[in-house]
Amino acid sequence: MTTSSSRRFENRHALITGGGSGIGQAIALRLASEGAAVSILELRPEAGEETARLIREKGGEATVIAADVSDTESVRAAFSGLGRLDILINNAGIAHIGNVLTTTPSDLDRLYAVNVRGVYHCLHFGVENMIATGGGVILNMASIASKVGIADRFAYSMTKGAVLTMTLSVARDFVEKKIRCNCICPARVHTPFVDGFLAKTYPGKEAEMFAKLAAGQPIGRMGEPAEVALLAAFLCSDEAAFITGSAYDIDGGFTLLR
Repeated sequence: MTTSSSRRFENRHALITGGGSGIGQAIALRLASEGAAVSILELRPEAGEETARLIREKGGEATVIAADVSDTESVRAAFSGLGRLDILINNAGIAHIGNVLTTTPSDLDRLYAVNVRGVYHCLHFGVENMIATGGGVILNMASIASKVGIADRFAYSMTKGAVLTMTLSVARDFVEKKIRCNCICPARVHTPFVDGFLAKTYPGKEAEMFAKLAAGQPIGRMGEPAEVALLAAFLCSDEAAFITGSAYDIDGGFTLLR
């Protein structure tokens, strides 16, 4: 867990969906290191418990909520017992490789259920909570695929484009309720998902393909979850009090190639 001398989130409660691994875990650890009480909403509670353990080892406060973001009643129940919510991070998501011809209707429905409907559910109940308690900050994880065409990412790009536009809508509709809403658009970030994808798709060639994917960013490497977490922490802090309705690229120069 990354430590920090800053306590920007003292006495604040943050909920991170998909906080059991990768970027979500890094954000949970970062906010906790700066004083936030963290709730980790996870489909796999055992993954959330690992993040919670890391937070508690450093003296932080963490709880795990088992919920399926694609299910309305599951999310309703999760949010009903939260109490005050100051920060909501919509990070949970799934990926898919395929173009419009190779993407099946069931593929599209599966991506939509988690990446779009899941974000909607948490926004729906999260905004309601924040209005009741005087405001808050929402950060959605979009993708560079929200903005540029990436080969064989038809359904994934569709869902992340929706995340970006939901961000703009929430920011516009609730700015007078003291709710800020922004999103982050990463390029490739080295997470356990990437390692699993390479092992499954390119057995025996993982190192070669990793190097190829890393070279896709002009900066010459993939991002690290902790780097995304630093940007997330800034956008959720009072230092970003004048920022809402914005989409922040963190892409190692990827958009320079487009």
